[in-house]
Amino acid sequence: MHAAPTFTRREWLATVGAATAVGAAAGATAAFAPSRRLRAAEAKPMRGAFIIMSTPYTEANEVDYEDLAHQVDFLDRCGVHGLVWPQNSSEQRFLSKAERLRGFDVLAEAVEGRRPALVLGVQGADTQGMLEYARYAEALAPDGMIAIPPTEATTLGEFRDYYAALCEVTGRPIFFQTSGGAPDVVPTVDFMVGMAREFPNLAYVKEERDPVHERMLALKEHRPDPVKSIFGAAFGRQWLYEMRLGMDGVMTGGAMYADVYARLWELHEAGRQDELRDLFGRLLLMLNLDRTIPGIRLYVLQKRGIFKTTRSRRGEYSFTPDQVAEIEYRLDAIRPYFRA
Repeated sequence: MHAAPTFTRREWLATVGAATAVGAAAGATAAFAPSRRLRAAEAKPMRGAFIIMSTPYTEANEVDYEDLAHQVDFLDRCGVHGLVWPQNSSEQRFLSKAERLRGFDVLAEAVEGRRPALVLGVQGADTQGMLEYARYAEALAPDGMIAIPPTEATTLGEFRDYYAALCEVTGRPIFFQTSGGAPDVVPTVDFMVGMAREFPNLAYVKEERDPVHERMLALKEHRPDPVKSIFGAAFGRQWLYEMRLGMDGVMTGGAMYADVYARLWELHEAGRQDELRDLFGRLLLMLNLDRTIPGIRLYVLQKRGIFKTTRSRRGEYSFTPDQVAEIEYRLDAIRPYFRA
């Protein structure tokens, strides 16, 4: 019996990257033996600053795949630990299926040989929709996947079936996001712990459902077995507290401040609490301005040379001289920590 072949992402891209049909990707996925999927699981640590990447657009409102790939290089130079796309901070609900699949291809190629883990968002409204993304993603050999719960579910049993089906596709680490699914279905801590026990790779939680910290501490009682990692979100506004509670990282939109998020984790790991508190306070100056000046994140993405435009499918943004002056004034507090 011959050993199952192994492939790099780039080799797989040469085979399936040009295909946009989900069926082609599903055929490629079938070539992955389960043992290879399991060997891939946990190849990179699922801890630290995981940045949900923003989606760039051209002036014609098309996804700018060149800038998407450039963002990978930028985030790598910033020192972040993981890259996640597409989630809500990526405007995923405004992206077509073809755009999401092409983005998978672009990111899988761009991240090859780089330090950060690549986590692809494979959520769908229902199990069938999710599986189309998951099979395509699996063919590209990411480091992990994340799935928002199904929006069309009505029971926890349907949540279970959705994630169980995902675990049939991949043995890679899977993040269970606790928000964003069917509004009347609540994934309880006991439910998630039970799922992690039944499906060992579904052991990573992005917790953002109130009461967030009460739920995090309840999950922590089940770490490291069966729960492997507990992440916060919410743009990291509570990350200082969550680090001190012993959580494993943050997963949030924040490419424009990626080097600051990376440095915060480094200071935490080094036990440099006073510096950690000071830098976190500086970051909060920017995060708190989000509510006052809509679109500030796009301004900073363009200002730092990550994106060519400030285009968004959420709406159009422009900035008055007074707003620009305030943004720049607050940016000065974190500029010394920029790495890229």
